[in-house]
Amino acid sequence: MKVHEYQAKEILARYGVPVQKGVLATSVSGAVDAAKKLHAETGAELFVVKAQVHAGGRGKGGGVKLARSFEEVEEKASAILGMMLKTPQTGPEGQKVRSVLIADAVDIEKEFYLGITLDRQTNMTVIMASTEGGVEIEKVAEETPELILKEWIDPAIGLQGFQARRLAFGLGFEGDAFKKAVKFILALYDAYESTDCSIAEINPLTLTKSGDVLAIDAKLNLDDNALFRHKDLAQLRDVHEEDPLELEASEHQLNYVKLDGNVGCMVNGAGLAMATMDIIKIAGGEPANFLDVGGGANPSTVEAGFRIILKDPAVKAILINIFGGIVRCDRVAKGVVEAANKVQINLPLIVRLQGTNAQEGKQILDESGLKVETAILFQEAADKVTKALAG
Repeated sequence: MKVHEYQAKEILARYGVPVQKGVLATSVSGAVDAAKKLHAETGAELFVVKAQVHAGGRGKGGGVKLARSFEEVEEKASAILGMMLKTPQTGPEGQKVRSVLIADAVDIEKEFYLGITLDRQTNMTVIMASTEGGVEIEKVAEETPELILKEWIDPAIGLQGFQARRLAFGLGFEGDAFKKAVKFILALYDAYESTDCSIAEINPLTLTKSGDVLAIDAKLNLDDNALFRHKDLAQLRDVHEEDPLELEASEHQLNYVKLDGNVGCMVNGAGLAMATMDIIKIAGGEPANFLDVGGGANPSTVEAGFRIILKDPAVKAILINIFGGIVRCDRVAKGVVEAANKVQINLPLIVRLQGTNAQEGKQILDESGLKVETAILFQEAADKVTKALAG
């Protein structure tokens, strides 16, 4: 689950991570009041108006602006609030800005990058740091990978002090700033572990001219599977930032991710879903979604899956690929027939069944009266997808 920048900073502050001061506003007048509050508390004269959306690259899209007075705060907030902010992470349609963070502008000496995530190759948490702050880490990794420092954390003992010191030294911190940087790294790791994050990213991490080490921006992704342990954090979910179809799928306990393709796919099992997307591409199509209905596919989940897929106007054909392991294929076939009779399907429908009672399931579909192409083998399904797209 993603959270907004202001929420991430609030979480990090609980664990002693120094963050840039800011006040959230959902209206233009609220933005001015926020700036006045910051001025009263910190004496701030310069303010940064920052769009709050679940996407990076906000500055490039016009979602981060400097304001030198309360009047400029009003002007900048008016321009940002309500805009459809477009960044490389929002897609061409953009994301509507519903709130802004009014932050105290920081006098920056130098910018750095600091991030924590899971390295799946080593099965250990890795901390990445770079002197190239303010730049996408993917770009740094591609063009100058030698500028990325890494420390892998043994899960049995956690982050050690010498590792934090080695990172701070590698970034070039000295004197009192070095001590602050070490404390910052240790506190960030504590926040990452304690809240079950999948990603904790500070970009930029800044050294100010006064010698402070601050998080100017913050990104936290929380592990959905661990939210039952963090009911307070689960309440930070902003459904406005989620794809409507993905939100609807979650309400039916379906794993759905929208993609930019033309073949809707409904599969049971994540691995089989990935293989199905591959075969769709081999067939000359592009998957329109990742949709895993789980091991216990039934009429209600199949019906929900149909409705979600059919709401995507780009879909030109549907491929259902079911392996009968936990669930029998004949039961799935009956579910498909029942769901298809409730949902109007005017697209080519290909159903591949394999596993327990696959032949019985195929017979049910063949005799159902539905306009459906059945398949047993993967190649059969691929050929019929190709034919459907050509037709």
